[in-house]
Amino acid sequence: MSDPSNDRLARLFSESRHALRRYVRRWVRSPAEADEIVQEAFLRTYERSAAVETPRAFLFTIARHLAWKLRRHQALAATDSVGDFDDSRVVPQGPSPETQMLADEEVRLLTRAVEQLPPQCRAVFALRVFYACSYQDIADRLGLSVRTVEKHVARGTRETHEYLKRRYRDVK
Repeated sequence: MSDPSNDRLARLFSESRHALRRYVRRWVRSPAEADEIVQEAFLRTYERSAAVETPRAFLFTIARHLAWKLRRHQALAATDSVGDFDDSRVVPQGPSPETQMLADEEVRLLTRAVEQLPPQCRAVFALRVFYACSYQDIADRLGLSVRTVEKHVARGTRETHEYLKRRYRDVK
């Protein structure tokens, strides 16, 4: 008998590898670098699969972080050979580190908010928000009525907003 977690990861690999590679290619120059990042992201997802509730979101987040790490390394290597940085006319590309840090924090907060939802509500909400599935598609995938899907999306939206409001209120 096969291990359900391995089956889930195998399905994740077959369903996500091409999309993940396209996603990573936005940030890295070479196809070989993209392939290495995709492989590393899948490996890290596999290693943490027992603790990860939304493997696809985790996979894409890991891949994005690895791509940015590679870009940062390449940028630093390029500036090492430039000499006096003040005289160079380098124009930064992509988001600033501050923007990236804020985006990463938003992802972490949203992930925590979604993890607070009941399992079925979380599954419905994740399919709608993160994967842009239609209500009918979600209903078909999970064996629910469209009306139940609508209720779960509404509840997920409401409870996620409440979690974020509480979280931001505590920060001030």
